[in-house]
Amino acid sequence: MVFQNDVQKYIFFGVWPLSKLEQDNFPYFCTIVTERDMEKQILLGKTPAEIQEVVEKLELPKFTGKQIVDWIYQKRCASIEDMTNLSKASRALLSEYYETGLKAPVKEQVSTDGTKKYLFPAGNHFIEAAYIPDRERATLCVSTQVGCQMDCLFCATGKQGFQKNLSVAEIMNQILSLPEFDTLTNIVFMGMGEPLANYDNLMRCLDILTQEWALGWSPTRITVSTCGLIPNLKRFLEESKCNLAISMHSPFHDERLKLMPVEKSYPIKEVIHAVKQHDWHGQRRLSFEYIIFKDLNHSKDHIKEIARLLGSTRCRFNLIRYHAVPGIPLKSPDAATMTWFRDALNEKGIIATIRASRGQDIDAACGLLSTKNLLS
Repeated sequence: MVFQNDVQKYIFFGVWPLSKLEQDNFPYFCTIVTERDMEKQILLGKTPAEIQEVVEKLELPKFTGKQIVDWIYQKRCASIEDMTNLSKASRALLSEYYETGLKAPVKEQVSTDGTKKYLFPAGNHFIEAAYIPDRERATLCVSTQVGCQMDCLFCATGKQGFQKNLSVAEIMNQILSLPEFDTLTNIVFMGMGEPLANYDNLMRCLDILTQEWALGWSPTRITVSTCGLIPNLKRFLEESKCNLAISMHSPFHDERLKLMPVEKSYPIKEVIHAVKQHDWHGQRRLSFEYIIFKDLNHSKDHIKEIARLLGSTRCRFNLIRYHAVPGIPLKSPDAATMTWFRDALNEKGIIATIRASRGQDIDAACGLLSTKNLLS
């Protein structure tokens, strides 16, 4: 229910239309706002139960809820007007107060190796996602924040500071609005931001990705990366079945602290202790990310300390070549160093592999995602 004059509208703070009780007490439930203040709510990110609430508030036919869920999560429909099995009247009413939240990327960059980097809108900001095809696999690297609070020395995202947590819709839009969506085999939350610092929205996304009413993916196709926020890490291990990747980069406290300020609050030895309490038998996978920096973190002592910390922990160890960030006094090692370090870990019984660098020529490789130049 909306009453209008030439300048203003009376708007109830909530979902329209008003109930009979609210209509009878209309003056007590309203305020005056200008036309500019009205913002449509987003459907993407809502559960079937939440969408059904919208349907009931708008007094649409009950079956409309299932239709809307199907249009958003199965058909990835960007416009309510294109939901053709809803009546014109239903679409018009729904469009008056809601939008889908699905928005196409505004920019695409293509690497010589086939990697693609997409720029997506996120309110008044922008975020990046990287699409990485590789033979039978196609992985999407998804962002969870605009910028990052962790301020890791080697990461371009942290250099732009922290702007905001992404909403569920802004995270899911990177996936559902991806032009290559139908080719995806894996999703990794390793883009801009620390996923576990946006925990509630992350978990809602994981629910959408794995529930049958939405995408119905197996949790083992999804990996969440973290620098080691232990309280939320423990919650994640209990509340999700998705894979976990931990950014280590050094097994030594003082050295890791210089690279990653989070080490002060959550030392790597305590992070590893926390994951050791979890049962890693079955298909769920634990991995450690380890960027190698020239003349810094690839000695025999590093090998020994990594082996000591991990013990018999069932995990994989991903070695990553450092990709230079302007203004940072770190360098990339040569190929021989990477190979030696991998082989030395394997000799200790640690399954270690060297991750191929992808998309470096378009700044889509590990640690290079940033929208700093787009900040107003």
